[in-house]
Amino acid sequence: MPDFEIFLCKSLLGWLAIQVCLTVVFLWSLRSRTKKPLPDNQLPKTAIILYLRGANPFLANCLRSLLQQNYPQYDLKLIIDHQEDPAWKIASDTIQEISATNVEISALTMVRDRCSLKCSALIQAISALDETYAVVALVDPDIVVHSTWLRELVSPLINPKVGATTGNHWYSATGNYWGSLLRYVGNVSTVVQMYLFQIPWGGTMAIKTAVLRQTGLLDKWSQAFAEDVMISRIFSQHRLKIKFVPSLLMLNRQECDLYYLRDWIKHQLLCSRLYHPRWSAVVGDAISSILFPTLAILTLLGALLSGKWDTVALLVGCYGSYTLGLLWLMLILEQAVQQIIHDQGQAIAQLSTTTIYKMLIAIPLTQWIYGLGMLSSVWMSTLTWCGVTYQISGPLNIRLVEYKPLAKQSGAPVIGLPN
Repeated sequence: MPDFEIFLCKSLLGWLAIQVCLTVVFLWSLRSRTKKPLPDNQLPKTAIILYLRGANPFLANCLRSLLQQNYPQYDLKLIIDHQEDPAWKIASDTIQEISATNVEISALTMVRDRCSLKCSALIQAISALDETYAVVALVDPDIVVHSTWLRELVSPLINPKVGATTGNHWYSATGNYWGSLLRYVGNVSTVVQMYLFQIPWGGTMAIKTAVLRQTGLLDKWSQAFAEDVMISRIFSQHRLKIKFVPSLLMLNRQECDLYYLRDWIKHQLLCSRLYHPRWSAVVGDAISSILFPTLAILTLLGALLSGKWDTVALLVGCYGSYTLGLLWLMLILEQAVQQIIHDQGQAIAQLSTTTIYKMLIAIPLTQWIYGLGMLSSVWMSTLTWCGVTYQISGPLNIRLVEYKPLAKQSGAPVIGLPN
């Protein structure tokens, strides 16, 4: 048996063993006991900040959930791209419908040309807060939070060593598009990585306002493309912890076609390349997850054409075990996350046999698509995201080169992470 084929098999199975260990660590974190949320008299006054551009299909439900939090003192600060933006009417109608008084709507008054629109909005909202707000919570418009979301997010901040708390997103695997399934498969690995490297997610994140001042985070956001990934490196310099809250794995039901998936992958990988504290580890993970399986498939095809049946049997068994092992890990994680989402009071569709078979096919497809995305992100100098074009010259060298407010009559863009 040639040494190369044996090396490939050992590499695949060895990488699978590493994935199993990392998944077990993450599962342990999900099942670990969390302290009870703080009582009302210990919860600090908090501002929830939500930036909106476009009529996200989940926006009305998102706003209703944010305005019905079981939390004593909080206000919702909406920064909307423009008064003519489709989100303005949805937000106004929803607020009027539930007669909310703890909410303020503002237009984005200053579009900075050296950072993303979302960073501009966050700077505007936070700079306008008075000193009574001890915590700032960030959220995205494509999730619907449960009633204790803010209480669970803020409570761990009582620890003086914790500067920020975060949850993470979990996509539904039962959508109608292959893009949704491929994004789900890729995100499973991303969620585990973000936990291990203490990377926060801006869609559910809380930061002490004192920490914002201490770290100079607003100044850094004024030159940044993404607000969340960079926080890990900055906090480590100040010896501050980012606390992952397992109960805040939030379900995202928004669909995703292959066209949007392409842009989403570019966005995710670009943010990682610019700000991830362990970008080399991300590249190493990509090589192990993409290169070795692809080489195994190509070698298998070559063995088939040349009639080397012992090699074919070895590679089929090895690659099959590897792929089934990854599927098994995803199903275990899915089961654990479903319990968390059930505890939030949300329903999630059970995986059908057909969906599981599709997941098996999606594993290699996702690896190849992410591999292409990884390569393109290395040389990427411009990115169009949510209808806005940016020139990227470095982590703190961003330029907004094309921006137009959305008009009321325009169609609603599919927006997951508004920037």
